[in-house]
Amino acid sequence: MDLSPYRITTEPYYHPTGHEIALYEHAYAHRLPLMLKGPTGCGKTRFVEHMAWRLGKPLITLACNEDMTAADLVGRYLLDTDGTHWHDGPLTTAVRHGAICYLDEIVEARQDTTVVIHPLTDGRRILPLDKKGEILKAHPDFQLVVSYNPGYQSHGKQLKPSTRQRFAALEFDYPEAAVETDIVAHESGIERSLAARLVDIAHKSRRLRERGLEEGISTRMLIYAGTLIHDGLPPRDSCRMAMTAALTDEPDMAQALEAILDAAF
Repeated sequence: MDLSPYRITTEPYYHPTGHEIALYEHAYAHRLPLMLKGPTGCGKTRFVEHMAWRLGKPLITLACNEDMTAADLVGRYLLDTDGTHWHDGPLTTAVRHGAICYLDEIVEARQDTTVVIHPLTDGRRILPLDKKGEILKAHPDFQLVVSYNPGYQSHGKQLKPSTRQRFAALEFDYPEAAVETDIVAHESGIERSLAARLVDIAHKSRRLRERGLEEGISTRMLIYAGTLIHDGLPPRDSCRMAMTAALTDEPDMAQALEAILDAAF
């Protein structure tokens, strides 16, 4: 199978915040299954893309959701004009041909779906294809990476211990202010001084989590706002559209976010 569509040919920009690149390289050297833990929009997906490019490996990404079935991962028989044929799912494609498989926000998947990855995350490194009657041994280059937002635990979204304990883990968080400012300025094209003002807004919003805000403004949202500003939209409108309006519908919390914007602009 041609995996060229899954190969990243241009370096994805990633600003390290610690030793995560070296740690990932050690994990990949031993093909350890890896869990990336951190809040939404802090750079987990970009990190995986960067590492796939750095290692020269194809990357197959699947966004998990509560309607995803085991067949969506491993594959199914489909009927066409020539009869019934087996079609590999994204996980099976990665296992068979030696790609990195990234299951984004695995906590969103049903627990009866995620159990299919268990035989891939221990010494067996196999994927049973029950409907096909095949035991697929993982390609030597295959690695499984998942992402997980611990903040969802309070909403009943958490991994079973039997799944969690099969992974090594890297913890992510929003970068410190100076690094986050560099990222926002680079990705959006705005002046660093303006990027610093956006980052300050984000840091203040994140402190509102102590008052009940589910999540603060993410690095990704800052980049969206900066992109709109760079395109000529007024900063206040850009921030409201890309940063604050999407965070909450609760009137008191929305008012608090508006106050943060008033102070900044």
